[in-house]
Amino acid sequence: MNRFAVNCSILFTELPLLERPTAARQAGFGAVEFWWPFAEAVPADAAIDRFVKAVDDAGVELTGLNFFAGDMPGGDRGLVSWPERSAEFRDNIDVTIGIGERLGCQAFNALYGNRITAHDAAEQDELAVENLALAAQAAARIGGVVLVEPVSGAERYPLRTAADALAVIDRVQAAYDVPNLGLLADLYHLAVNGDDVDRVIAEHLDRIAHVQIADAPGRNEPGTGDLPLRAQLAALAAGGYRGVVGLEYKPSTTSADSFGWLKTSQETS
Repeated sequence: MNRFAVNCSILFTELPLLERPTAARQAGFGAVEFWWPFAEAVPADAAIDRFVKAVDDAGVELTGLNFFAGDMPGGDRGLVSWPERSAEFRDNIDVTIGIGERLGCQAFNALYGNRITAHDAAEQDELAVENLALAAQAAARIGGVVLVEPVSGAERYPLRTAADALAVIDRVQAAYDVPNLGLLADLYHLAVNGDDVDRVIAEHLDRIAHVQIADAPGRNEPGTGDLPLRAQLAALAAGGYRGVVGLEYKPSTTSADSFGWLKTSQETS
């Protein structure tokens, strides 16, 4: 049986951010995940404390957290490979892992970053290897894993398929001998980019460290589009995937009304 976590950066956005973990708990979920929940790479200690308290007080587990990725609404998709902003990413590493340590989170998504026209792609890729290794070394201190994710809808983002992300992970592990990197398999992004999701599950299940879902077209909840998400989730479970499945979709109605596709409340816990 799959265990689901509400991504509170895309669901319950009608509420202030710090109220969303409680809303997820009231909807029957025991786990949440977030993109980076602050406007800057290194927020004030008081802001971090308020975030940690909101998750703790809601009685939910934080099962996924992104490193700072820049201005996501403005089109940024990570700082890992961005030379001018690499220092921000590095400054953010210990902050992110620190939040994870306080809340028991062990999965950290490092968005790779868009291609920058002022820099050669090879230069960006070399920087990304260094930064991902630094992130993995920090995450290892708390038993955590750094996730590498293919993304759709961002023309200049170079990781489109599972093979793209796995190739990056292989480069990092070959150069720095860090075992704790894994594929974030967002079944929506993979499908929209034309990847063979069933084949990814069959051939690379042992390298999938986290799963997220949304339906396509529309990126709404399962059942609103054409993707065979139930069958794919069943294949993941049958193959031994025991991690959570992040609900990273835009609700087609209200957030609270978008969970009807779940058969029973037990599936959310």
